[in-house]
Amino acid sequence: MELSRKLLSAALLALLLLVATEVGGPVAVAEARTCQSQSHRFRGPCVRRENCANVCRTEGFPDGKCRGFRRRCFCLTHCH
Repeated sequence: MELSRKLLSAALLALLLLVATEVGGPVAVAEARTCQSQSHRFRGPCVRRENCANVCRTEGFPDGKCRGFRRRCFCLTHCH
């Protein structure tokens, strides 16, 4: 009787720990905001993101994307 009570208590504790970790989930990490700056070296309409990103890398930015009706290349970086 005593053994089953201890076993039941241990199983209940394990179940509570499992539920608590599932409900809480992993700790959310705040993401940095992304700042944008129009490319100074990109010429013409921006059609492919890869081309824009390559030009932005030459300007010291980690990434770039095409945006807007006029399809301009904007360089992206994490805001500080």
